[in-house]
Amino acid sequence: MLEDVVLQIQNCRKCRLWQTSIYGVPGEGPVDARVMFVGQNPGSEEDKTGRPFVGRAGKFLTKTLAEFGINRERVYITNIVKHTSPENRKPFPDEVVACLPYLAQQIAVINPKIVVLLGASAKEAPRVEGVRYFEVVHPSAAMRFTKMREKFRIQIAELAEQIK
Repeated sequence: MLEDVVLQIQNCRKCRLWQTSIYGVPGEGPVDARVMFVGQNPGSEEDKTGRPFVGRAGKFLTKTLAEFGINRERVYITNIVKHTSPENRKPFPDEVVACLPYLAQQIAVINPKIVVLLGASAKEAPRVEGVRYFEVVHPSAAMRFTKMREKFRIQIAELAEQIK
């Protein structure tokens, strides 16, 4: 059950990241979501609240999804790594390896039709047969760079067409 995975994440001590984090951030959304978004790791706002994608990049993601008719409350949003990393650095390989079983469990329980990989680090997500994987630019890159923003919007428009 998803509640079991949430408790495991909140109490996780498998790598060093819990030592500098306030919360483990399991993810959020309906257990029967057809679409799952997977990012790299929680940022500082996420660490303060225990919720994924609530900082600037999350607000940008939510706004862009809404523009294309995708309701954030109907998708599941999580990250590869479940604790924030110091200075929001890219997670080290051993940190990713420690968290991947949680993501695999989340994918198995939720059984989404599409997993949207937000940025390069999300490509580490375990592959499950019968699930489509869809790569998009990370929202933080899309916010900073005009060309990335254009590509991100095109990708989200394509995703919206696929999930209709």
